[in-house]
Amino acid sequence: MDIGYTMMTEQAGPRELVRHVVAAEEAGFDFSVTSDHYFPWLEEQGHSPYAWAVLGAAAQATSRIPLMTYVTCPTTRYHPVVVAQKAATLQLLSEGRFRLGLGSGENLNEHVVGWGWPSPSVRLEKLEEAVAIIRALFEGKELTHHGSHFDVDRARLWDLPDTLVPIGIAVSGPTSCALAGRLADLVVATEPKRELLDAFDRSGGAGKPRVGQLPVCYDPDRPAAVRRAHEQFRWSVGGWRVNAELPHPVSFAGATDLVSPEDVAGSVPCGSDVAEFVEAVRPFAEAGFTEVALVQIGGDHQDAFLTWAQKELLPALRNAF
Repeated sequence: MDIGYTMMTEQAGPRELVRHVVAAEEAGFDFSVTSDHYFPWLEEQGHSPYAWAVLGAAAQATSRIPLMTYVTCPTTRYHPVVVAQKAATLQLLSEGRFRLGLGSGENLNEHVVGWGWPSPSVRLEKLEEAVAIIRALFEGKELTHHGSHFDVDRARLWDLPDTLVPIGIAVSGPTSCALAGRLADLVVATEPKRELLDAFDRSGGAGKPRVGQLPVCYDPDRPAAVRRAHEQFRWSVGGWRVNAELPHPVSFAGATDLVSPEDVAGSVPCGSDVAEFVEAVRPFAEAGFTEVALVQIGGDHQDAFLTWAQKELLPALRNAF
């Protein structure tokens, strides 16, 4: 299993994010992923720079580590023709190290353009149409398209990489798994559920990479780690069916008002016990994931985590999986 590092844009500014991924490359992480938000989930996180500018800088500052959006919504805040152009440019800047992770989006980030928030079924319809547009442009076609959700007028990408950008699709249930199996080069999921991967495989995904993500909170002081995880990541206990609908950090604060630090520590490994972190990754390995990206909680706590990961955590994970 490959172990990745997450540039979590909700908890650090752009220069810090680039510095962190450079350090992650030096520490020996196998790949990296980047969130693409307009808002943080909670005000305590305190950041949300433009992910694509961060990725461009990261592509120039690193030389080995793969980059990936985890994930971008190509249907509302961005038009799919613009996503295609951004992804092709990133692939050129990174010399073939970029993968485009796509998803149906979250109200938190997409409401800002004032177009409303459609039902889950409509969001997946829009995603499917967007993927078709992006793939057509990746093939170098001049595209005119008038579909159910998008119009394209003679669009063409003038700078195309020799290596096509792989497309990943985020899944959370049977419908999105079927879509990913048919259309994606890899699958993205945040829950270590074997049934998601089985549904992906049944629709054509067998043999393709499957990328998971796990929040962790390293700190030699375990109570401090639990407090920080609760402060900044209590939103995660709601699950994506809830989280995709909430429109603002205030909404997430209200929805998680009764979540306790112990609730968060039950799903997020906290402290510095390597064995606890390894066991938290194990469900992803047992479900069949080929890659897992770790999210170290706390923008000011990346350096210590990366040093510890290089010396202790990464060797332990590679020995276990």
